Amino acid sequence: MNSTIWTALALVLVLEGLGPMLAPGLWRRMIQSMTQLPDRLLQRFGGGLVVAGVVVYYMLRAHGSN
Repeated sequence: MNSTIWTALALVLVLEGLGPMLAPGLWRRMIQSMTQLPDRLLQRFGGGLVVAGVVVYYMLRAHGSN
C-alpha cells in the first residue's frame, strides 16, 4: 500500500487516541451522548466528515502537483 495512506492512517490513530488519553471522562460522556442521537443524524455527521476529508485530500493533491 502507498506510504501516504499508511501515514494518513497513523495520523488518524494519533488524533483518535488524543481524546481518551487527555480527557477520558469528557470523551466517555461525548460517546454516551452520541449513542442517544438518531441514526439519521449520525449518518449525516459521518457523511459530512467523509466529504470534508475528500475535499482536504483533493486540495492537498492539487496543491502538491503545482
